[in-house]
Amino acid sequence: MSLVTEEIKAKAEVYYGNDICQEKSKLLLKEMKLPNGLLPLEDMLECGYVKETGFVWLKQKKKTEHKFEKIGKPVTYATEVTAVVEPNKIKKLTGVKTKELLIWVSLSDIYVNDPPTGKITFQTPAGLSKTFPVSAFEVEEVEPPTKGKEEVNKEANEVEPPTKGKEEVNKEANVVVN
Repeated sequence: MSLVTEEIKAKAEVYYGNDICQEKSKLLLKEMKLPNGLLPLEDMLECGYVKETGFVWLKQKKKTEHKFEKIGKPVTYATEVTAVVEPNKIKKLTGVKTKELLIWVSLSDIYVNDPPTGKITFQTPAGLSKTFPVSAFEVEEVEPPTKGKEEVNKEANEVEPPTKGKEEVNKEANVVVN
């Protein structure tokens, strides 16, 4: 059963589609001063955020398993992940489990020390916790590719359309020459 009701959606910023959901989830993590690689979900369908309460949800097509290589820990993300976020903290987390020895353990809270110590702590509903370096959950941000093949003439602030095949544009006469 989903924790996200129509009543909650009515109060929230809701986004649909993988690209915008990826962008918004990373932006939210950054705003909350949390590592941007904490939620490596794939094929996201929907995400939402209720600013007044901090309630967040992320929905993806199928369960995802991810291994954080720097610490050697596998983590699974259910098709729906929910939480309450505030600066330096994720509370009431659902849909996220990590493997300890041979069993999968649910995570309920994640927090970064304030003032920053470079450490992040993960806690289970039973109160057990583990601390790791924040850097293990940081992902290098890649600049988004430029759209199309337009080139910008920075001095004149003009946009030049890309050339198509062997066609050339005679700018003075506004004639297309093959």
